[in-house]
Amino acid sequence: MIDLIQRLLNARRVKRFFLVFIALSLVPLGQAAKPNVVILFTDDQGTIDANCYGSNDLITPNIDKLAATGVRFTQAYAHTVCCPARAALLTGRHPQRGGVVHWTQGDMNSAKGINMALEEVTLAEILKTAGYRTALYGKWHLGAHRDYGPMKQGFDEFFGIRDGFIDNYNHFFLHGNGFHDLYEGTMPVKAPGKYFPELMVQRSLKFIMQNKDRPFLLYVPFNIPHYPEQALKRFEEVYKDIAEPARRSYAAIVSTTDHYIGQIVDKLEALGLRENTIIIFQSDNGHSEETGNRIRLDNHRSGYPKGHFYGASGGGSTGKWIGQKGSFLEGGVRVPAIISYPAKLPKGKVRGQIITAMDWFPTVLDICGVQQLSDSPRLDGHSVLPLIRNAKAKSKNKILHFAWGKKWAVRESDWKLIGSDGNTKVSLRHLADAKPEARDYTKVKPEIVRRLRKLHTDWVNEVSPK
Repeated sequence: MIDLIQRLLNARRVKRFFLVFIALSLVPLGQAAKPNVVILFTDDQGTIDANCYGSNDLITPNIDKLAATGVRFTQAYAHTVCCPARAALLTGRHPQRGGVVHWTQGDMNSAKGINMALEEVTLAEILKTAGYRTALYGKWHLGAHRDYGPMKQGFDEFFGIRDGFIDNYNHFFLHGNGFHDLYEGTMPVKAPGKYFPELMVQRSLKFIMQNKDRPFLLYVPFNIPHYPEQALKRFEEVYKDIAEPARRSYAAIVSTTDHYIGQIVDKLEALGLRENTIIIFQSDNGHSEETGNRIRLDNHRSGYPKGHFYGASGGGSTGKWIGQKGSFLEGGVRVPAIISYPAKLPKGKVRGQIITAMDWFPTVLDICGVQQLSDSPRLDGHSVLPLIRNAKAKSKNKILHFAWGKKWAVRESDWKLIGSDGNTKVSLRHLADAKPEARDYTKVKPEIVRRLRKLHTDWVNEVSPK
């Protein structure tokens, strides 16, 4: 109780924390009528990189099981890279509204850089008002500064990495000079030699056990299959006969990710919680082809020698689509996405309507019967519960907008315009072509270029902080 009072006194948003206190005081111990929420957010998993999405060379029984017990989407969109995808997921809003317009601060101990604005209200903050216990185990990547971070944005517990990636065994960020990045809240954790995905999932299992008698939100943003592709040895052995080295490496790390997803689902089943748990599975962007990453310096803080390779293999798959992480082509932004809630939602269904990462926020609130706070900013996402229940329901996502750094894209119907600030040259692509997005229609469809450019300009004016 003393700790809670101190948090209230120190909070920047006293009203919001006061509402949380009142809500928690009204929730009887042992109440679990509301569904639990588990979000499994994978990192750099390609557009069709799961068996249930058509990758016949991948072994992903646990992701496939989620599809069999839920609804799988074939036109789900996150973003081109990590930070904006995470902001969209947690806030239900365009990342630009919260200042996530470029790479967020990585090293907690450096001068304050870009961090997601504390005024943004996360799903964790809302669910806390309804009596949920909240935890994040894994990758934050929305600004590492100590004045920001998960425990400033509604999470009761945080264990993991505050920046973009780490070596899974020594827990160092490897770009540049490198720095240690494994934390309990804001306290550094030293666990050399211990495999990070195992550490974060073990914490997840403990959290589930401790909160089995009350509703909880468990957000598990994996740091894999993102590079360095340090798969479990058993899966390297499984794929030893794949001839292509890049696909062999990538397949092993995808199956490692699937293995840990299975551990979480198995724990829910063992405790009798699975039927009343909403599980959302999605990737943050397409597969990575950052194949050139190596240690560039002598005496690197990680201890690795100059020349040590830690990049991606480039072994992901997009099927008929083109593009990869970092692009606004479909292979960069279209991702696997599944929702499974056995007690209330359809099972084994596929939906082709457009959804975005922003849509999960209002969807969870809709299913759980939880209202936004009166002072919360308006959402850009839409509940996809009607689409989940009805294959003929229409998506509310008529126009899609993406922006990161100076680059941007806008999609309307099957047309997509891709451009860059300060550069008059744009590219117009068509998704319904036999080879989607392979042709540039800029010169032959000027009227569509003008319309989409205006849509982008109007959107920028609307989402840019005033």
